[in-house]
Amino acid sequence: MEPVIADWIISLEGTSAGHRVALILALIAALLHAIFGALQKGRHDPFLVRGIIDVWLIILALPMAVFLVPWPQGNQWLILLGAMGIHFVYKLGQAMAYTRGDYTVVYPVVRGTGPLFTVIGAYLIFGETFNLTQWLGVAVLLSGIFGLAAYNLRHIEVGRETLVPALWFAVGTGAMVAVYTTYDAYGIRATPNPFTFLAWFFVVTSLDFPLIALWRYRHMPDPPPITGLITKGFFGALVAFGSFGSVMLATRLDKVGEAAVLRETSTVFAAAIGVLFLKETVGPRRLFLMGLIAAGAVIVEAAGS
Repeated sequence: MEPVIADWIISLEGTSAGHRVALILALIAALLHAIFGALQKGRHDPFLVRGIIDVWLIILALPMAVFLVPWPQGNQWLILLGAMGIHFVYKLGQAMAYTRGDYTVVYPVVRGTGPLFTVIGAYLIFGETFNLTQWLGVAVLLSGIFGLAAYNLRHIEVGRETLVPALWFAVGTGAMVAVYTTYDAYGIRATPNPFTFLAWFFVVTSLDFPLIALWRYRHMPDPPPITGLITKGFFGALVAFGSFGSVMLATRLDKVGEAAVLRETSTVFAAAIGVLFLKETVGPRRLFLMGLIAAGAVIVEAAGS
């Protein structure tokens, strides 16, 4: 079954049908990544949650990598090692931001900062270009990002002592989102079978945080019950497969920049999750600014169709 699916994915590259599939995959990635971020920011320590998610990713992905897909060849191993380093920095920055700021404060800045850098990287590496209307969409998106950051700096009262560091970590993590999106697009395009890259990607990039989480857990004065973490980690791993897998396939099928921008409609999902499940207060102004980020992404996609 897997070779048939891989052949189907390859056959869609550069076609109008591939563009539509990439659009659907990017929207799926948006929803799932908002859920993924909420899982990491919930009541448990973000380092612990990310560590247990990575344990489950290894457990679930390793059999597929070893038995179901062709093994990487030659420099494909080096590409995977590069992905490991890039995603480690991204995951570290994400955890640092989440330990210092609310989910609805940090997440939109992380996810919104990434597309600008991704668009630039896609131009430099893949030769992709945006038209004037698409750049207008990017401007709308960025106005929402920086407006949200300015609003948070002025009005958020809870945790103000860590708010500025949280925003800096969020901006830096957003830059790493651009780096990994562009790099992963290069990696999945450089591998003849896209599922070879995906399966081994989840194994290789998940080897680091379990060690950090274990060290952190052992040094906690009052560590949480492990059973709750295991359940959350399993669910988070399934969400990660869908989120990261969808956007990487989208970048193979269609333009990297458009997929990256459209994925940032996740800010709308993030706002809903933050209010409904994390009991955070968003308010009409912050909701409007998050909506600008999503609107900018929609303009970019619509103008490129």
